[in-house]
Amino acid sequence: MKKLEAVIKPFKLDDVREALGEIGITGMTVQEVKGFGRQKGHTELYRGAEYMVDFLPKVKIEVVIADELLDQAIEAIVDTARTGKIGDGKIFVTDIERVIRIRTGEENEDAI
Repeated sequence: MKKLEAVIKPFKLDDVREALGEIGITGMTVQEVKGFGRQKGHTELYRGAEYMVDFLPKVKIEVVIADELLDQAIEAIVDTARTGKIGDGKIFVTDIERVIRIRTGEENEDAI
């Protein structure tokens, strides 16, 4: 099993969720996060004063999937979240040793 963590632009969330649903991924965790990379933030004007916004709003999606869905899931996220502009985000893939569904005690693929 693999865990995909994707940090994307907030307005792409619904499209990514639909794309993942089309390949059979039904569950995910979503968090509103802030961060920066090469984008480095930007300056804004408030009441005549200019100030720096270092951390930009992003959305982090976490999905645990079976190994055989990994490439499809990555392709779905990349194709859907890409705008071609700086700040489109990143995908991180890690191995998952064990998953347990608390309600039923099911484990691993049965639990996801």
